[in-house]
Amino acid sequence: MADTLITSEVDFDALGKQTGFLRLPHSVHQSAYGWIPVPVVVVANGDGPTILLMAGNHGDEYEGQIALSKLAQELEPAAVCGRIIILPMANFPAAQAGTRTSPIDAGNLNRSFPGNASGSPTEMIAHYIEEVLLPLCDYAVDLHSGGSSLYYPPTLFRGRGHSAKETAALEAMQLAFDLPYSWAFGGGGRGSTARTAMGAANRKGVISVMTELGGGGAVSGEILALTERGLRRVLHSLGMLPNYQPDAARGTREVSVCGPIYAYDAGVFEPFKAVGDPVAKNDVVGVVQTPDTPWRAGVEVKSPYSGMVLCKRVMAQVKRGDAIYQIAEDLV
Repeated sequence: MADTLITSEVDFDALGKQTGFLRLPHSVHQSAYGWIPVPVVVVANGDGPTILLMAGNHGDEYEGQIALSKLAQELEPAAVCGRIIILPMANFPAAQAGTRTSPIDAGNLNRSFPGNASGSPTEMIAHYIEEVLLPLCDYAVDLHSGGSSLYYPPTLFRGRGHSAKETAALEAMQLAFDLPYSWAFGGGGRGSTARTAMGAANRKGVISVMTELGGGGAVSGEILALTERGLRRVLHSLGMLPNYQPDAARGTREVSVCGPIYAYDAGVFEPFKAVGDPVAKNDVVGVVQTPDTPWRAGVEVKSPYSGMVLCKRVMAQVKRGDAIYQIAEDLV
């Protein structure tokens, strides 16, 4: 067991279904010997791989939190081959507050790996995931959405693999999840320096994918259903839910991201493009209006890329440096 101050109420080596908390010590004015409760569920039975299913990495991203909670309620050991570790609210303080970052230390968990065993609460969670949980695992799925500020169509993120075996495993997880879009990118591997959960998984040799599932601080019933379906299809494809009967695949459009389009002026953004719309280089994709000086003409925003809109800002108010679109092109 890695050096950590976090203690677990569940035994990761035991068979059966266990529920409890990861106790993160947190001594504050109101609670001298207190701890932060990070909920954890383990369902283990028979032979098979181990998978970490995680949501609430960012606290204002909800489809994953709901889908994993429902999975934790419904899974029983007799239906499982292997071990499923579920963290529905990985950065619990952020998830409890409904914010991207922790209200305790302003920590962004998905920018905090590999963490610090004796650091801030967010750093301690990152360290525990990377040094305690991921070494137990063969696979990992990190469920995100666009959070409060962005909206994505249901999209799977994956690396392209550093060996034929790894590439085949990643492609199989993509095929099983069967979301409408997939973003394949380079990098990763054991030498990854990424401060994300996927970077942590890469460093530990864990086959890992991530998702973006809607956003805007809301929950879409349609996207939630795709998420629940995708999780069970992935578990079935890995031999972990052998009795599950997947329906026919619907198909995934593979893309590669060109980059974001940023606002360079403060004001209220008037969008001209929606998610999925085609975009040509130098297209005017919207206008930043300035209602505080209504006699002044709005500022046009042009795309530096050709492709399609993969992601769109939800919040109308913008300032210089805010991403308002993300443009992708079909993977070749």
